[in-house]
Amino acid sequence: MKFSHKSVLLDETIESLNIKEDGIYVDGTLGGGGHSYEILKRLGPKGRLIGIDQDEDAIKAASERLKEFEDKLTIVKSNYCNIKQVLEDLNIEKVDGILLDIGVSSYQLDNLERGFSYKSDAPLDMRMDKSASLSAKEVINEYDETELFKVIKNYGEEKFAKNIAKHIARARKEKAIETTGELIEIIKAAIPAKLQTGGHPAKRTFQAIRIEVNKELEVLENTIDTMIDFLKDGGRLSIITFHSLEDRIVKNKFRDNEDPCTCPKDFPVCVCGKKSKGKVITRKPIVPSDTEIAENKRAKSSKLRVFERRSIE
Repeated sequence: MKFSHKSVLLDETIESLNIKEDGIYVDGTLGGGGHSYEILKRLGPKGRLIGIDQDEDAIKAASERLKEFEDKLTIVKSNYCNIKQVLEDLNIEKVDGILLDIGVSSYQLDNLERGFSYKSDAPLDMRMDKSASLSAKEVINEYDETELFKVIKNYGEEKFAKNIAKHIARARKEKAIETTGELIEIIKAAIPAKLQTGGHPAKRTFQAIRIEVNKELEVLENTIDTMIDFLKDGGRLSIITFHSLEDRIVKNKFRDNEDPCTCPKDFPVCVCGKKSKGKVITRKPIVPSDTEIAENKRAKSSKLRVFERRSIE
């Protein structure tokens, strides 16, 4: 299957990075290389792009798509949470910009054997890194009922989480749950038919399991500070998210880096000593146009937030 992924908020993201011809940039979620292609087009001979992805299929596709730029491109198979190690290994101290496009790609959704989609029957997998040990099958069959409830409730914001967890625990006593199709039927049975409205009944649960398998929220929350530290003065971190949990993390992390002071509001001067690392460029997130949504339905929930590193004397 051909790796295809339509990059969302493409023009807005590229513009947000304020690309310099001789700059160093990191695409922490390389995917099919859509955003990277546009960055590389704008780089001169001294410019450089580091592309990071944990999905071997994505790396193969991006390597092919971006081969005309191979003299200024370095691709690393890793998770963006390892950006500190990746940059240190490449002897890079600071960069001019970092991009993250969080979430699952169109290819991963459409490639049935990866098990991300609730629209077909496939092995329970959902690993973005196929060499990782934890898959959706382990989560569904080995997490206890309380753990399952918390995952589905917290990461899927599913109001029927308790009943879905109960139905999964009951079903796996008979036999292991091995396919997405089996899981879908269990979820459907756990939600009253008359309340199965507003999209596929398995959508929120699948989202929750995928986030748990790939530790997506933990990785995002634990890496933003490090990324900001690696920016040069004036460098920017641009992050695209696709649901409220991710967006909330980015919004809060950016705010905390702009104003980290923990002193009580009535203190006349700051005594905690925590200094601002820069400025939030997007007070409100940038969202796709009606035209983009019409052309790519998967762009509908996307939001772009941007932070600029600034040295505060």
